[in-house]
Amino acid sequence: MLSYVLRRLAGLIPTLLIIISVSFLILRLAPGGPFDQEQTLAPAVRANLERLYGLDQPLAVQYVRYLRALSHGDFGASLRERDFTVAELIRQGLPVSVTLGLAALLLAVLVGIPAGIAAALTQHQRTDYALSALSALGLALPSFVVGPLLALIFGLTLGWLPVAGWAPGSVRYLVLPAVTLALPVSAALLRLTRASLLEVLRTGFVRSARARGLGPTRVLLRHALPPALLPVVSYLGPAVAFIVTGSLVVETVFGLPGSGRYLVQGAIDRDYPLVMGMIVVYAVLTLLMNFLVDLLYGWLDPGVRHG
Repeated sequence: MLSYVLRRLAGLIPTLLIIISVSFLILRLAPGGPFDQEQTLAPAVRANLERLYGLDQPLAVQYVRYLRALSHGDFGASLRERDFTVAELIRQGLPVSVTLGLAALLLAVLVGIPAGIAAALTQHQRTDYALSALSALGLALPSFVVGPLLALIFGLTLGWLPVAGWAPGSVRYLVLPAVTLALPVSAALLRLTRASLLEVLRTGFVRSARARGLGPTRVLLRHALPPALLPVVSYLGPAVAFIVTGSLVVETVFGLPGSGRYLVQGAIDRDYPLVMGMIVVYAVLTLLMNFLVDLLYGWLDPGVRHG
């Protein structure tokens, strides 16, 4: 198991370096610049600003300087929010985004997997049809439709939950955004769990376990469910990336002070250090979650560790 963990860890650094390199090149080669919107700037002032932030250097020099600073944990200074460094802006919004993402992922797992098991065990019955219809609806509706709809029903009409804003430590402000973000993920987990469990229940070793007189619960938990969860665990890695990107929309819909707004605004303003800082943070979080998923996959399937 240790060698398996080390192999997975060794693959994280090259992947992160590729993400940083590609993002850096795309940002710098895209049309426009961070000072293009300031039309009143004199050419000499613009040249001084570019010299101050090192934008007058060749692209290769800028890239090496950025990697050197990043290796010391320095994301640089924001080109637009000039009173703050990128690290300070990230520290302001990241806790909200991480809280929302973890809550949505936990909710999706707690709802999607049990619902998929229930659908598989009641195949071709009313419960199966109802859950399958709900999963199709959850996959079809985008977050920017689900969010306002939930806010209209549970916030404005019923008055049960707040529709916008954030209060640290208050779960009420987290419910609607987390449900909105978790809905498509839980629907996908439901469908994956149902299909995988139905396939495993038809295998020979499950029939042999039943023939030995084992109870239905033991057959399900000990023999059928672990191999059935392998595709589900594989999906959790891309699901984390979906939650990270989906949180940008959800944070905007519900007015949350998360870090997604900095990424969007930074992209609009061509704030290179801010956008790169957010990309690096999101990439690290996504890679770490994929690493944990790989470990869970290896624990469920020993053949993966020794492959």
